[in-house]
Amino acid sequence: MVKSSLASLLSSFYRTTSGLRRELGRIRSHALLSSALAAPLDASVVVLGPSEVHGTGMIRFGRDVLLYPGLYLETEESGSIEIGDGVVISRGVHIVSRDGIRIGNGTMIGEYSSIRDANHARVPGLTIRDSDHIAQPIAIGNEVWIGRGVTVLGGVTIGDGATVGANAVVTRDVPPGVTVVGVPARAVGEVAGARGRS
Repeated sequence: MVKSSLASLLSSFYRTTSGLRRELGRIRSHALLSSALAAPLDASVVVLGPSEVHGTGMIRFGRDVLLYPGLYLETEESGSIEIGDGVVISRGVHIVSRDGIRIGNGTMIGEYSSIRDANHARVPGLTIRDSDHIAQPIAIGNEVWIGRGVTVLGGVTIGDGATVGANAVVTRDVPPGVTVVGVPARAVGEVAGARGRS
């Protein structure tokens, strides 16, 4: 009886304070993310839950960005991450830079995608861990749609208006307006009204 009464009371409390608790959580997540960055985080950026930031903090966000919980950001050495206005980054996305990653305005990145501009090198006589990295910049254009679970590798440019299907591995450039799918990602079509080459 006591347990039932307490559960009912707590349920009512949580229901009536859910909006306030959600807003306080977002403010806290925004403040924590902002404190880890080298550049100021605009107040228009919505941070829905905790993010992880590692390395130098050389990360710059535009305005009106929407960040879901579980975002992992890392910049090492001379690496930097630049995220444009109106970008949406879903839950569990990893973005790691040792050179440079640029994400254009209005781009949407699906859950658990990985964007990394560096790969481990293999050096005879050294372990993989001690063999350093090979890094090449990544450029993702405006209004790009990256599906769930996509991997984007170093040295890739994805043109404006392109679409990358879920679970694709992008190993080479994607022209503007083109849809790519698969492992490795290959063109399957063009977005209506977009101009690009396949």
